[in-house]
Amino acid sequence: MTAVTVPEEAILPDGPSGPRLLQAVPFALNRNRAMRKARRRYGSAFTIGTLNMGRMVMLADPAEVKQMFLLSPDDADTPDVNLGRVLGPASLFAITGEEHKKQRRLLTPPFHGRRLRAYENLIEQAAEREMASWPTGRPFPVMPSTMRITLNAILGTVFGAEGAELDELRALLPPMVKLGSILAVLPVSRRFLGDRGPWARFRRYRARYDAVIDRLIDRARPALDDRDDVLAMLLQSRYDDGTEMSRAQIADQLLTLLSAGHETTATTLAWTVERIRRHPALLARLAAGDAALREATLIEVQRTRPVIEMTSRQVRAPFVEIGRWRIPRGMVVTASISLLHDAEELFPNAAAFDPDRFVGARPDTYGWIPFGGGVRRCIGAAFATMEMNVVLRTMLRDFALEPTSEPAEKPHNRGIAIAPAKGGLAVVHRR
Repeated sequence: MTAVTVPEEAILPDGPSGPRLLQAVPFALNRNRAMRKARRRYGSAFTIGTLNMGRMVMLADPAEVKQMFLLSPDDADTPDVNLGRVLGPASLFAITGEEHKKQRRLLTPPFHGRRLRAYENLIEQAAEREMASWPTGRPFPVMPSTMRITLNAILGTVFGAEGAELDELRALLPPMVKLGSILAVLPVSRRFLGDRGPWARFRRYRARYDAVIDRLIDRARPALDDRDDVLAMLLQSRYDDGTEMSRAQIADQLLTLLSAGHETTATTLAWTVERIRRHPALLARLAAGDAALREATLIEVQRTRPVIEMTSRQVRAPFVEIGRWRIPRGMVVTASISLLHDAEELFPNAAAFDPDRFVGARPDTYGWIPFGGGVRRCIGAAFATMEMNVVLRTMLRDFALEPTSEPAEKPHNRGIAIAPAKGGLAVVHRR
């Protein structure tokens, strides 16, 4: 990212004054610890140097975060450095302005309303198949299983029927997404190490992925009237001027859905197992089938263990004014998800894991933001919420989960997502 020269008219929060590299390295190694340290010293807003986004304004005040989310895309939109680096130039993460609005309008229908409810059986069946292989009476990490469950669920949702191509995607996507998650946040040139470096490996993954999608598109076109999966909907969708999505656009958007549609959800489910095992009374109540408590538990897991720690905008206007600050063109302004979720004024006794705080109550729109907010809010938020609920319900119905008094699992940085270091260790017994 090009360095931003801060004009005199700018009003920025205080922050570390040392060399940018000395600020950026601790932030890259442990974002959450660096953000907490800065908040203790500078308050709910601070300016910090980063490796891939330059000097960045970090916000942890809900009123200022609300203003950030309500900014027009003409004033602030997705940063130049974003997941589009790995998901493709037509990905929702990469496109901006009117193009983003048009693509989002085409992609929204499959993940809301009646269609959303139709996916419940597919997800439950994916969970049952995977859980049938779970060992009983000994510890094992659930995260590899939740990864497979959510990947199978999103593959079924996007492509419908099974086949050799879906088997290939099952093998290809996990290493591709893992490498892409790391490359998306590292300031590593696409030419680094030439044809032997990590970007070259990712390009080979992408070439294989594009070839599979081409075959799936060719197979789908003659039978569109008989299909109701996401691929068929995209092939039939039209922009306002009557044009259809190109193959490249479809491939990028499907990769966005497949990547964002399984890793973060799977990681949250692993954190859910890690959290509820350490609260025996809560676990017993969940096992009794309390649906409201189950939903509240998932909300509280996402508050206390957010898988994504921040969400950003880059200023496009000459300046934007957010609360106390006047931020110039080119600078990135970021809402710290983890700092907001720890705010005592929003969540009394915030350090405690207490799902009852959300039973019969919805979280604050600008204080609880695991899916981001504004025009960039995760398009699959409703799908992910439903999916986590179905998988947790299925697990608690079919298995008794042993409580534990072991220390909490530490967070592990997987690039984009923050996962439990031991994968969410579980000990289960069949009911």
